[in-house]
Amino acid sequence: MTKNSVRAQFSERSFQETIAQKRYHKVMHDKSERPDPATVFGGALSLWNEFKIPSKANERVNPADSYNGRDEFMRVVMGVATRFGEWASMHIAFAELTSVWSYLLEDKFGAACLRVMGTASLEKFDDCDCLRVALLLRIPVRLSNGLPVPVDVTAANPNPNSPFSAFRIQTVREAHGDFIYEPFTSADDPFDDNFKPPQFALYGVDSDGLLEHIADRQTYEEALSLAQKITPGVQFPSAPILRQASSIKTPLP
Repeated sequence: MTKNSVRAQFSERSFQETIAQKRYHKVMHDKSERPDPATVFGGALSLWNEFKIPSKANERVNPADSYNGRDEFMRVVMGVATRFGEWASMHIAFAELTSVWSYLLEDKFGAACLRVMGTASLEKFDDCDCLRVALLLRIPVRLSNGLPVPVDVTAANPNPNSPFSAFRIQTVREAHGDFIYEPFTSADDPFDDNFKPPQFALYGVDSDGLLEHIADRQTYEEALSLAQKITPGVQFPSAPILRQASSIKTPLP
């Protein structure tokens, strides 16, 4: 049997066995930075399986056409799944998940990843793409410094004598050259080059639900501090979590 014929018989089973071997030999030194092996397995298998789904032209996508053979494609797939798993271990609020994490990835990760990256540029997958994929998966993302996560939280005003019944902190961003701020929501591309980095706007909300802009701050902590100075006792979350996130208007298949 020639080398070419051996490679031609590469199958889903051998792919799964290869990943299983990596799972068995992987040492988990720091769970805060390294993903659980089941995460890598679920993501990699999901992405691999997406390439077996017929395209719109009713033709299967051949990874060898875009990568240097199937072995190289396997390494790229494993690299994408590992990168996302490492990113998720630092930014996803796992306690907020309603589905088993590894099963969710196996079901949805591949489709979301290809929507972000396409089929020919997986080797360019980076941390920015991790956030884009997380938004597509609608998984809870923690707010952290430097990560453009949309925020929209409201807290009741404990002061009955205030003209505001509540306060609201929402991410906004300015289009380059426009000097006009727009709400930054989970339906937006977090890395849109047409906009400056998001800021955090603090609003007062009256009894009719109308907003009065109070101030903008560079960080959530600064906006929270201002709200607490205006009305001591107002209870915003100290670390907001983006729930039910989505950067697309139609659901994943």
